[in-house]
Amino acid sequence: MSRDQKFFDMYSLVIGILAAFALAILVLAMKMSDLTQGVYTRDADEYQAAVAERIRPFGQVYLPGQEQEAAAPTVETAVEPDPVVTAMSGPQVYNAACLACHGAGIGGAPILGDAAAWEARIAQGIDVLNDHAINGYTGTVGFMPAKGGRVDLSDQEIAAAVEYMAGEAQ
Repeated sequence: MSRDQKFFDMYSLVIGILAAFALAILVLAMKMSDLTQGVYTRDADEYQAAVAERIRPFGQVYLPGQEQEAAAPTVETAVEPDPVVTAMSGPQVYNAACLACHGAGIGGAPILGDAAAWEARIAQGIDVLNDHAINGYTGTVGFMPAKGGRVDLSDQEIAAAVEYMAGEAQ
């Protein structure tokens, strides 16, 4: 029997130490919670405001007969900088608008650099060439749409392109 008694004593000692250790952990946890949970309690105004903000409805519903004044609309106007308009040069206009026809001779258009095709046209004078390029022209050889179909180009830009093409033909 002494053996059983020794086992029972040892078993009781181990259980007692474990119980004391668990009690120490419980007391330590309660002390830590008191120290840290004092900052955010459910009764604190800061906590209540945070919860109210999280569950705040997105919009409001008003029943018939209830009126809510709407805030006056505000109009904000942004100051836009003045657009800087720069005229394109003759070669730029040629590459942007004239190349399609005058590069391949489409519709009877004289090809850039072909002196023989440009000779009769240049003989009419630069003012006539500018007029035909700006206002359009239908002749026996071909058709020239007004401003080459690019109505967004200015008369000065078209004149610069005509001067460039005539200069390349000489």
